[in-house]
Amino acid sequence: MKILLTGGNGQVGFELRRSLAPLGELLVVDRADCDLADEAALRRLIRAARPEAIVNAAAYTAVDRAESEAATAVAVNARAPGVIGDEAARLGACVVHFSTDYVFDGSKPSPYTESDATNPQSVYGRSKRDGELALERSGAPHLILRASWVVGAHGNNFAKTILRLAAERDSLGVVADQFGVPTPASLLADVTGELLRRSAGEGRAGFPFGLYHLVPAGETSWYQYACCVLEQAAAAGRALRVTADRVRPLTTAEYPTVARRPPNSRLDTARIRKAFGLQLPDWQAGIRTVLQAIL
Repeated sequence: MKILLTGGNGQVGFELRRSLAPLGELLVVDRADCDLADEAALRRLIRAARPEAIVNAAAYTAVDRAESEAATAVAVNARAPGVIGDEAARLGACVVHFSTDYVFDGSKPSPYTESDATNPQSVYGRSKRDGELALERSGAPHLILRASWVVGAHGNNFAKTILRLAAERDSLGVVADQFGVPTPASLLADVTGELLRRSAGEGRAGFPFGLYHLVPAGETSWYQYACCVLEQAAAAGRALRVTADRVRPLTTAEYPTVARRPPNSRLDTARIRKAFGLQLPDWQAGIRTVLQAIL
């Protein structure tokens, strides 16, 4: 199988380089090779590569900055997936694309399913929702994997930010009324590799392409997540000025952000577990693995 991977130096892309390599010929590109905001360049890249599968791990992920850089966020997150889908459909290739909990407004009291109506509350969320729709309309066989709170050993993320702030500051407050699940980039990469392997082996005619939620089991808040990170860092001998017992829980109102975050980012994974027989690990196990690599 010939696979084109975009965003190969991002959190998820970095892990995908490992998980996709055994499947065949892997062509990895990043922004320096092809800016997804440049539609013509993206089409040229795909037509020259002629892949059998395209895995799109590239995205504009600066949630707050997107409010003032909407044109760029829309070009990368909303239009590029449609372009990728169009070119894949012409080639007879399949597409794997990653999306986000931010497509929801977070008002539902229980975990979101794939059939729940989207209602994004930010430029970032709307751009990702529109990217899903553009890929679906392209007609290319596709997998859209929605995740929340992605974290990896490579790249910037919440866990690394908490470790840095806890080493620099004398006090730390973290929002405690927003709930979700930290999703290791390695989990997204491993499942992607497995699903592509199955689609190649089983044939695309009967393969259950579509939209799936993919996060670990369990749930937590940003505050509990931060405390977990600091507890494990302290146990590993990391020098910290702020330990887990000294982190202050904050309300969303006490920590305003430019872009609105969904208070409920929990995603129901029953569909992907049933369709592919997956056993998803608890989120704490994934965080332990990520932190071992970071620390």
